[in-house]
Parts: sequence; structure tokens; C-alpha cells
Amino acid sequence: MPTKIEKDEISGQQTTGHEWDGIKELDTPMPKWWVYTFYATIVFSAVYFVLFPSVPFVNSYFGGILGYNQREDVARRIEEAAAEQAPFMRRIAAATLEEIRGNPELLTYAQIGGRIAFNNNCAPCHQVGGAGARGYPNLADDDWLWGGRLEDIHQTIQYGIRNSDDRSRQSAMPRYGADRILDQRQIGDVAEYVLSLSGRAEDAERAARGAQVFAEQCVACHGERGEGNRELGAPNLTNAIWLYGGDRRSIVETIHNARNGAMPAWEGRLDAATIKMLSVYVHALGGGE
Repeated sequence: MPTKIEKDEISGQQTTGHEWDGIKELDTPMPKWWVYTFYATIVFSAVYFVLFPSVPFVNSYFGGILGYNQREDVARRIEEAAAEQAPFMRRIAAATLEEIRGNPELLTYAQIGGRIAFNNNCAPCHQVGGAGARGYPNLADDDWLWGGRLEDIHQTIQYGIRNSDDRSRQSAMPRYGADRILDQRQIGDVAEYVLSLSGRAEDAERAARGAQVFAEQCVACHGERGEGNRELGAPNLTNAIWLYGGDRRSIVETIHNARNGAMPAWEGRLDAATIKMLSVYVHALGGGE
């Protein structure tokens, strides 16, 4: 409640005349350094207001007496960087993949440029460094669905996989359960046989039945021993590398509903030189052949 303004006996400061539950509010002045800093910010804002773009109008804005425009500055820097890179980009566009690999200068530029292009375009699916994720292949190991040579990688990036481009890599796994090609018992048997290919089967009798179904339905793509087929993008089923999971439940789901992931064609989205740089970068991640 309001009280009279008086001098506090302990601090020596004047009170504001306000009191709550016996506690009186002191009228302590702000520190001088704080007050001066506050005044300085006001002066700074006024100067900035005049020098740089500040006040918006209906169809324009006050551009400031310096005429500085950050958007134009960024655009200018991008143009300058592109002009500096142009000679290298032309050389890469004109060179073959092997010529790029054989030229230390072009190779260094391609790997740096490829890493940047990869992070901008490919990392959302394949992760930074090509580590991969569920449903997106690891590009840093030596297991390749469609081949790990420079030419193979270039073709995959350029045209993609299972998309509308007529030149994309195409293959399709049947939906054995969803389309009632196999019943649930047969699917379970095949899953057990697939597990046996990597030494993880628990039911030998069931795996034996699955082997017969595998021979009838799966050998054409995955090979007699499940070693896979790169021409069809059919994965190797004998190792510990699984794109969608290698546990029984995941394998059963794969057989039942199929897995036919798609990758976009980057031709038309990226220029020829950038696609080559991406190919060189991916090849150099560790698993290139």
C-alpha cells in the first residue's frame, strides 16, 4: 500500500512510497554504466536506421544512405564463386570419370565438390558420409545392389532407380503375401530358409521346406545360393547386410509386401559436372570398386 517517501535507515536510499507486507521498495538509481550503455544502444539504432535499410513502405522500403542490400551482396558473391569455379566445372564436364580420377587436381576438386553436392542433395536419405539408414543403402561399405564401379554409380545417380525415367534401373519384387502368391506358412518357411543362408535358422525342417519354395520363386533373381544379382538389384541374402532389417519379422514383411524403393533421376536436376563429382565422391567413400 502507498506510504510516505522516506529515507531507509539501513541503505540510506529514498523509498518509492510503496510497501508490501512490511517490505518497503527502495528508489535505487540504475548503475551509470547500464544507463550509458542504454543510451549508446539508442544512438546506435538511430545511426543504423539511417545508414541501412530499415523502414518498409507499401511497395518498397527505405534503402539507407549507404545503399547496402544484403540480398544483392549474396547474389554477387554467388556469381563470383561460380565464375571462379567455371573453368574446373567445364574441365570436369568434358572429362571422363577415369580421366578425373587420374588427374590429381580434378580429383581433389571433384571430391570436395561432390561432398558438398552430396550433403545438399543426398544426405537426407543416405546420411552424411553415406552411412545409410533403414531403406537407404550404406554407400561407404563394399556391398552394392547395382554395382560399385564408377560407371555403375554414375548411371545410378544420373537415371535413378524405379522411377518414371525410362532409363532408370528397373526391377520389382513380387508381393508374395499381399498378392496371394504364397500362403503364410510358405512365407514363414522361406523366411526360415533365408535365415539359414547366414547361419541363423532355428528350425531345420522348416528351412528345408522353405528351400523348395525359394528354388521355385526366388532363385531367378537372388541366385541359387542367395548371393544376389546386381543386374537386377537383387540383394545378397548370405551376409549380415540388410537394407530393411534381417530379423525374422522384417524378412517375413519383406516377402509378404515386397520392398521396391525408388531413387529419383538426378539428370535435369543437377548438371553433368555435378553428377560426375557425386559419382567420384561416392566411389571414394570406401566401398567403390
